[in-house]
Amino acid sequence: MSTPMMPRQTGMPGAGLGRQQPQGGLGQDGEPAQPRHVATATDTGVVPVFGHNDEEQEGTARPRRPGFGLRGPRHLRHKVAVEQLAAIGVPLGDDGVVIGTDAQRQPAVLGLSRRTAYDVLLIGGLWTAQVLALRAAGTGARVAVETGRTHVWTSLVRAAGAEQQCMTLYDVGHVPSLGPSVGSPVVIIRDCGMKPPRGRVTSAPWQSVVTLLPYLSPAAPRLLQTSSLVGIQRVSPDESAHLSRTMRLPREETEALSTLGDGVTLWCTRKDRYYSLTQPTDAEAGLLGNARRLD
Repeated sequence: MSTPMMPRQTGMPGAGLGRQQPQGGLGQDGEPAQPRHVATATDTGVVPVFGHNDEEQEGTARPRRPGFGLRGPRHLRHKVAVEQLAAIGVPLGDDGVVIGTDAQRQPAVLGLSRRTAYDVLLIGGLWTAQVLALRAAGTGARVAVETGRTHVWTSLVRAAGAEQQCMTLYDVGHVPSLGPSVGSPVVIIRDCGMKPPRGRVTSAPWQSVVTLLPYLSPAAPRLLQTSSLVGIQRVSPDESAHLSRTMRLPREETEALSTLGDGVTLWCTRKDRYYSLTQPTDAEAGLLGNARRLD
């Protein structure tokens, strides 16, 4: 169904637009009134402006209306046929943190700021977790890092914070209530070793929790069951077999887990899965170095 769009007029009625005779009316000399401007197929809506020299050459000058400016542009009516609607559609994707590119070289996005609680488990390297934290802070989220090795996070926190406390460090078990909201979302990065304790502050609306595990550990089964999304980087064949049973991975992807390159992550749920390749920007490479699986 096509909907004509009426031309936009600027100014108040009768101000700066000139007097308009009703259609079919008469002018002052009794002749049919002519419109002051007739739209044509090549009409650009631009009305010429005459200066003093132009007035002398043309012999007439536009009536001056102090305080109301120039007459607004005149445009043709615009309409779109039903079969043309798809051509002007604006594609919209997920919003969030761009963690890399997918197999089609399109941006791979993790939506960490949600109105519902969201838990992410990353079985991988510290480098990927730090890139994720840095990019999450770049989207406006407040990032809290809960870690037992503050020395590997200190330089990143200083570089990311500058004059603002967008990223803060906390000891294990000492993360306070951060008051997440739609205007101030929170991402908690838990770097607590192979056996992370249960978090004092858990996921909540507009507060996501990302737990980093270097490898599978006794805590992995619990985290795999409670996480909404699991990221898997290169692991051993035995770990691949265990993850295949838990995450219901097909055979080809199970075999590929032990051969993944640095920076490659398989993000999966029990229904969906996709690969992403994380490559650092120049600033990230200068701060964190190149992608690596091992710390």
